[in-house]
Amino acid sequence: MAVSNLDMHALFVLGDLRAKLVKQFQTRFVYVTEQTAEGLYMAEIDTQTALVVDDKQRLELKVGDHFRAAVLPSREGGKFEIKFRDIKLTVYGLGEYAFVDSAEGHGIVFKEGQTVVMVFAAHEQLQLGVAKTLKAVSSKAAKWRKGELTFKPSE
Repeated sequence: MAVSNLDMHALFVLGDLRAKLVKQFQTRFVYVTEQTAEGLYMAEIDTQTALVVDDKQRLELKVGDHFRAAVLPSREGGKFEIKFRDIKLTVYGLGEYAFVDSAEGHGIVFKEGQTVVMVFAAHEQLQLGVAKTLKAVSSKAAKWRKGELTFKPSE
């Protein structure tokens, strides 16, 4: 029988991370990327047309039918689960995420294994060189050398 709980440390660390993610979706254009050594998948979310629901009671954020982030109990004391289309990522705490800034906006890069997912809030809609811009921003925290991910967390 699996015992799941949400300890106070996880509640504060992961709850704060969820709050920072909610702030990302207060801008008009948000870009979500999944990046591996093989390539980049990206999507643009227009928060004026996608319904953004911040459920503080359940520590959950939902954006339309495509994006969900929630603080959930786990054996380790707590986890932060991110789902975007067919991408599912689990963050357990410090060392698995980084905050990045650029002239175009700011983002949070989440790491799981050899994959990173970035949620990037742009100051305005990116028009030209979207992939190049998003790769440059995520490279402030994540780089692949010979197929191996090197990740520089914020905390």
